[in-house]
Amino acid sequence: MLEIRPNCEHCNCDLPRDSDEAMICTFECTFCVNCVSDVLENVCPNCGGGFEKRPIRPKEWLKKHPISDKRIYKPIDSLNFKVLLNRLKNIKPRER
Repeated sequence: MLEIRPNCEHCNCDLPRDSDEAMICTFECTFCVNCVSDVLENVCPNCGGGFEKRPIRPKEWLKKHPISDKRIYKPIDSLNFKVLLNRLKNIKPRER
């Protein structure tokens, strides 16, 4: 079951459960679409994987399966991330 985290890990913008701006990697690292495209270039700074649009949990399931209220805010260290980015950005996520 996805946690549906409430914010972007890099810029800390809110990403409500029905946001079209939320992107996740295979480990549910959560970032906004702007950070994924403009900063991360589709490379997760935590695992090196790519991102997909986060699904929206239907309202009818929220009571039984609530979304997470745990905010993770850890802006990327641009110097360390640059090494990972340069190594992976030209490799398709499924081939990493």
